[in-house]
Amino acid sequence: MDRDRILAWVRDERLGLADFLDDLGPDDWGVTSLCSDWTMHELAAHLTTSTRTTAMGMIRGAIRARGDFDRMTSDEARALAVRFSPAELIGRLRETAGSARRAPLTSPLDPLVDALVHGQDVARPLGRSREMPTEQAVAAVGHVLASPFYGARKRCRGTRLVATDADWSAGNGPDVVRGPVAELLLLATGRPAGLAAVTGPGRARIASALSGTSA
Repeated sequence: MDRDRILAWVRDERLGLADFLDDLGPDDWGVTSLCSDWTMHELAAHLTTSTRTTAMGMIRGAIRARGDFDRMTSDEARALAVRFSPAELIGRLRETAGSARRAPLTSPLDPLVDALVHGQDVARPLGRSREMPTEQAVAAVGHVLASPFYGARKRCRGTRLVATDADWSAGNGPDVVRGPVAELLLLATGRPAGLAAVTGPGRARIASALSGTSA
């Protein structure tokens, strides 16, 4: 896929997300996001890191977190949320929205996944709607399923995901899961919130995987 096109998608999503965050009220920033470890303030802080993380910074963070990637990213987001106000973080997100720079070891599509999924992490707990563009969501979910980073292969094992709003499907398992591609992306990235809008015999299998129980 053309990198300039992906970068344009990422820029648009980041700017749209900055506008969305700009509309949050003072009480919204302390609400827990779909990333249950983070408040909205901490999630906004995380969104500013992908264009600023260096290889050396990642190494230092990994050492402090004793090799635990999730802990490293969580600690970084919390530290930035203490340092910067919501308004400052929104400014930082806009400042590098069009930057091609990305965190070490990531691909051009990872920042797109980040922006699309975290946009829902912000919107849904607040009872708000944030549209996810279908073409971008198709590219993102395909990448998530192909990448070992997200754990989607294990999460979706034994299923076939079929989009109801796009000409897209993936997987060769016996149990079909049908739904809007945005919801399939949420499931692939480990968000149980996507379960509400999908149907099919594979739904229970993915629900079990998300809850940590056997299917």
